[in-house]
Amino acid sequence: MPEDLIIVKDFVRAKNELHSGRAADYGICDKVGTLIINRYFYFKLKRKPMSNIQMIIEERAADIGNFLVGRLLPFSQKRSVGPFVFIDHMGPAALKDYENLDVPPHPHIGLSTLTFLFEGSIMHRDSIGTEIEIKEGAVNWMTAGKAVAHSERTPEYLRTTDKNLHGLQIWVALPKELEDMEPEFCHINKEDIPNWQDNGVTYKLIAGEILGRKSPVPVYSPLYFLEVKNTSVEDQEIILGDYLFGESSLYILEGHIESEGNLYNPKHILIAKDAKLCHFVLKPESTVYIFGGEPFPEPRHIYWNFVSSEKEKIEAAKIRWENHDFPKVINDDGYVPLPPQNRNLKLK
Repeated sequence: MPEDLIIVKDFVRAKNELHSGRAADYGICDKVGTLIINRYFYFKLKRKPMSNIQMIIEERAADIGNFLVGRLLPFSQKRSVGPFVFIDHMGPAALKDYENLDVPPHPHIGLSTLTFLFEGSIMHRDSIGTEIEIKEGAVNWMTAGKAVAHSERTPEYLRTTDKNLHGLQIWVALPKELEDMEPEFCHINKEDIPNWQDNGVTYKLIAGEILGRKSPVPVYSPLYFLEVKNTSVEDQEIILGDYLFGESSLYILEGHIESEGNLYNPKHILIAKDAKLCHFVLKPESTVYIFGGEPFPEPRHIYWNFVSSEKEKIEAAKIRWENHDFPKVINDDGYVPLPPQNRNLKLK
């Protein structure tokens, strides 16, 4: 019988005997029973070191109008990772000639949005005056600051043809002192994103700074958002702990990783206990995203599309949006009403 089963049997017997009052029949008192229970945990730790994975979060289906996404953050037991407060995995979706992405004008405060596509195209319009198409490999970085509104739609030339859409949409909270900054927009072309190869692994630094490299995306706090891809036919050992900082997580887009003897599947986020212990095996044809950074000293509250360190600012933004007092999106007169207050859309 495996040692683990023997230990479990001892543990269960000791626990049952203590609770049933029959411990004296075996010459066991509470202290001895406690020692047996503790011995179980001691052997478990001795046989296998404690995992560095604090939590595993699986994608949950969410509706963003006429398009379903896989929501990763926020999660009930993990509201953020460093400054990252929201991550949606869009698709992969094969859209027919009569199906299109249509997210009408909606508001934001207190954050920056990051859009990164693996496939497809989205037309972005905002109240700053931006009107730009984002395609595969490029980055849209929009900083809401005190107030911005924007829309995301299938470009006109694709609306009557079959098309695919696949990507990530991310919110990064702003430092408290910048929550009321003027809104900004930055588009980074695919060829301007730092990418390199090392021992059969391809890296792409989408945002932030790590491994001696810096993305041109203008972030406002220390963070990193790194793509790691193994396109080879061999396992690749990835050791990044010396370069990570703050809170850190790993999202498995495709393929698998192995860590501490366990195999992990796609569409999961692994939350690390200690970023400095980042060490895993990236399986062939696998892609993961490592993201994180320094958390803010103050908690962030989220309601719908509003993020702030102060609930009062969110309440004020709700009233402004309902009263149509947000700046208008150019060339798009749509409007997403403020959702009713419910248990899924409360201030968090």
